[in-house]
Amino acid sequence: MSWGTELWDQFDNLEKHTQWGIDILEKYIKFVKERTEIELNYAKQLRNLSKKYQPKKNSKEEEEYKYTSCKAFLSTLNEMNDYAGQHEVISENMTSQITVELARYVQELKQERKSHFHEGRKAQQHIETCWKQLESSKRRFERDCKEADRAQQYFEKMDADINVTKADVEKARQQAQIRHQMAEDSKADYSSILQKFNHEQHEYYHTHTPNIFQKIQEMEERRIVRIGESMKTYAEVDRQVIPIIGKCLDGIVKAAESIDQKNDSQLVVEAYKSGFEPPGDIEFEDYTQPMKRTVSDNSLSNSKGEGKSELKFGGKSKGKLWPFIKKNKSPKQQKEPLSHRFNEFMTSKPKIHCFRSLKRGGATPEDFSNLPPEQRRKKLQQKVDELNKEIQKEMDQREAITKMKDVYLKNPQMGDPASLDHKLIEVGQNIEKLRQETQKFEAWLAEVEGRLPVRGEQARRQSGLYDTQNPPSVTNCAQDRESPDGSYTEEQSQESEVKVLATDFDDEFDDEEPLPAIGTCKALYTFEGQNEGTISVAEGETLYVIEEDKGDGWTRIRRNEDEEGYVPTSYVEVCLDKNAKGAKTYI
Repeated sequence: MSWGTELWDQFDNLEKHTQWGIDILEKYIKFVKERTEIELNYAKQLRNLSKKYQPKKNSKEEEEYKYTSCKAFLSTLNEMNDYAGQHEVISENMTSQITVELARYVQELKQERKSHFHEGRKAQQHIETCWKQLESSKRRFERDCKEADRAQQYFEKMDADINVTKADVEKARQQAQIRHQMAEDSKADYSSILQKFNHEQHEYYHTHTPNIFQKIQEMEERRIVRIGESMKTYAEVDRQVIPIIGKCLDGIVKAAESIDQKNDSQLVVEAYKSGFEPPGDIEFEDYTQPMKRTVSDNSLSNSKGEGKSELKFGGKSKGKLWPFIKKNKSPKQQKEPLSHRFNEFMTSKPKIHCFRSLKRGGATPEDFSNLPPEQRRKKLQQKVDELNKEIQKEMDQREAITKMKDVYLKNPQMGDPASLDHKLIEVGQNIEKLRQETQKFEAWLAEVEGRLPVRGEQARRQSGLYDTQNPPSVTNCAQDRESPDGSYTEEQSQESEVKVLATDFDDEFDDEEPLPAIGTCKALYTFEGQNEGTISVAEGETLYVIEEDKGDGWTRIRRNEDEEGYVPTSYVEVCLDKNAKGAKTYI
């Protein structure tokens, strides 16, 4: 099958077909270009997606990635980043191996096609020129033959006419001969041109045109083969990255298989374990006993000498039934004589007026005493580790400065050794301060872990700065301490204003109703209330709740009429009275 023999008369159609083939190739190039753009955009979106969900440095999210499930998710993000890189490789390979190569080939193909069809048009023009020459010689031969025939007829007519002179006859005869000779010459020329044209036409249709069409056919077939090879390359580029993509997917599967639910559960225990013991059984509280005593007996206690206390304090109470609000419901507290409570009330330090200006909430203590024991131990250990790292850095810096000083001593031209003394002193002071801080936190840590006896002195909840600069002041409500939220602080110049007698203090708040108790609480741990507005409690002690925790971690409690304050909610077990006003119902 050859286009030269089968399509010898379809020059124009072949020209259109080859142009269509080039258009198809350019369309395929455009398709591959758009595919590469899609791959690049897809890779970019994958990278942005992976970056978006990466944990932010020095944030809470980074701490969450200690769980195996979060680590697996992080591995998935990293694998997706590598996965995106493979799509970038696909784009690069398709651009270099297909788009660029085909674009160059299209330019060469256009030049070759132009050359072949230019040669075909040239052959067409030549055969058309030969045909025109043939037509011209044919018309000339025809014209000469007609002229010779008319000249012959005119000669015969003159020769038959007796009136015509012999000279005229001879002239007509010569003219006829000339016309016959011209006709013969035209005939010979026409015959020669006809033979030449037939030869050229045979060459055109059997040699030149088949050769040109054969070249065009080969060009078109090469184009078809090239586009097929490009399609194979298109598939191979994808296939080359499949193993690496498979490894990325295998990495995701491996990360998923590494998830350990037991380990994550253990991490949750370590993160939130408080160290508290579960609460025991709730003891029965008999509310009928004080009522019977009130009805049957006018006194507040069976102890001797308590009648005077009742009368003494009763004058202040204006007939209120405050003993029933104040009375402790715990069996342990019931054994304590009521007269002792009266004495404590009359001789206690006037603190209640400070609650009128107290704001809820509080700053985190330096020793993390607001946290449960287990969480406090972890925070203290973390602080000790940080301080040790800082000490190591300072020691390394001191060592480097010492070496530099030795170099200066050996080579004075490099620098003055005395210039480093100030820096050495400064570094030494920093190390000493850090060591003191470390010892302080290690002491707190040892106390939490049970290696040291519990300290009851005031320095237990104070930093070294308070120990050296702020010694304990005169006992009163406005001690130079902070309230639970750090917002309540009074100067020493104000201390004289709050030194009042117990009787004056009672008169000041004589008209104010004490906050009603909304429940009771039992101290799970001993709490030393050093800050202003707090109250110290002993482990196992039962007290009244007058204001529940509002979300800041502190509960307001009362021991008796003059002793109330805030304690950490985690240090007490609260039991609210459902019928009390303002109490919430807990299921």
